[in-house]
Amino acid sequence: MTEHAASSHAIAPEQLRQRLADLLGERARSVELSRGEVTVTVGANDYLGVMQTLHDAPEARFEQLLDLCGVDYHEYGDGRWEGARFAAVSHLLSVSLNQRVRVRVFCTDDDFPVLPSVTALWNSANWYEREAFDLYGIVFEGHDDLRRILTDYGFIGHPFRKDFPLSGHVEMRYDAQRQRVVYEPVTIEPREITPRVIREDNYGGLH
Repeated sequence: MTEHAASSHAIAPEQLRQRLADLLGERARSVELSRGEVTVTVGANDYLGVMQTLHDAPEARFEQLLDLCGVDYHEYGDGRWEGARFAAVSHLLSVSLNQRVRVRVFCTDDDFPVLPSVTALWNSANWYEREAFDLYGIVFEGHDDLRRILTDYGFIGHPFRKDFPLSGHVEMRYDAQRQRVVYEPVTIEPREITPRVIREDNYGGLH
């Protein structure tokens, strides 16, 4: 069988799990297989080295980073979660070996979450890391242009954090006298909406 023919079929997920476990060794906190997908969990200190290995190693060769997002585990599992609050999750693809892997890394500090940037390995991480910074407040050290990407420049807070208020912290309006946009404290009063179901007596053919 030629090398091209051998690489045209995806490796079995269990084989990939074992291959990555052997490759990463103690740097991987866990290498799990669930629903046919492999997830590697690493610590923040090993994150950049592990990603470099997954990018460069002949048995890995993950040339593409398809996605990177932040996760907030605050009150996860109905409050049973006791681990770190913030994590970044990446999805990597090896086109040459036809295999995929998910990588999860937890930030060590819940108050000021920091992770190394992987933009030097995959330039596609640029906007993904900016999004995770904007929405979750995760700082990516080494990123060349880490600024907000979805919210406004004057926005306060990180709206995908689970403790972020639904009304936000500030509101924006145009001030005609100043002839510019101004930010002010939120004036929306919290309210509770109770849904009501109203049906006719014979709704759906019922009597």
